[in-house]
Amino acid sequence: MKKWLLAAASLLMVVSLAGCGSTTIATLKGGKVTQAEYYKETKETTTGKQQLQTMILEKALEEQYGSKVSDKKVTSTYNTYKKQYGSSFSSVLSQSGLTTSSFKKQIKTQMLTEAALKANKKVTNANLKTQWKSYEPKVEVQHILVEKKATAETVIAELAKDNTTKNFTTLAAKYSTDTGTKKDGGKLPTFDSTDTSLDSTFKTAAFKLKTNEYTTTPIKTSYGYHVIRMIKNPGKGKMADHKKELTSQVYAKWMTDTTVMNKIITKVLKKANVSIKDKDLSDLLSSYGVNSKASSSSSSK
Repeated sequence: MKKWLLAAASLLMVVSLAGCGSTTIATLKGGKVTQAEYYKETKETTTGKQQLQTMILEKALEEQYGSKVSDKKVTSTYNTYKKQYGSSFSSVLSQSGLTTSSFKKQIKTQMLTEAALKANKKVTNANLKTQWKSYEPKVEVQHILVEKKATAETVIAELAKDNTTKNFTTLAAKYSTDTGTKKDGGKLPTFDSTDTSLDSTFKTAAFKLKTNEYTTTPIKTSYGYHVIRMIKNPGKGKMADHKKELTSQVYAKWMTDTTVMNKIITKVLKKANVSIKDKDLSDLLSSYGVNSKASSSSSSK
């Protein structure tokens, strides 16, 4: 998504050049570079074509689904990210090559794309059943990470004597090598089965625990050995009770599925009735099954 927006910004300038061909944008000894020359060189590159595809798609999404994405929603999501990153938010934006304005535009494009997906593809009961098989609710755990298996076994032996939050917190401060969590009793942010930040082995072990239970054997990951204690596990329950959450998860999965999203983009572009005015770019959207007749006079600019 970020790539789309950076591309769009670049081509906005390029497209604006097409209408004023003889204007000079650079001079040098023995010659000059005109806007027409720059446009011609840019449009013939793969990057240039991809950028134009992006601009067309963004405008089509805005026209068809703009009413579903308010500035209030965009700002709310923006503020959520801002709160999440705290004092480092500005530097994170800068390192990503984004400004407040461009990041909000990125958020809006994401929301428009989601709106297009939901309008053109519905979640079936079969989809929900498939998602339910791997579903686990949000859980809250605390963990202790150590380098050696023997140390983890020592921690487990201590928990066998006193399995309380207070004792686990004391043990985390004493043994854990996870500097980011040891001062807070080894507590991790809540996570569910869709989480991608944690090791899969860690998650599998955690989801097996009921509230107040802990792993009685060390859990090995690429980081070392973990001892995990479940603070709160609400239990999986019945599928009917989680329909809304499961639906959201299915849509989130589809958003990262190239095959699914290409079909959605094709529908959006066909509905937009795109007409390419430059014959050199008449096949620009052919990969989406969209054919556009072009004006024969436009390519000479």
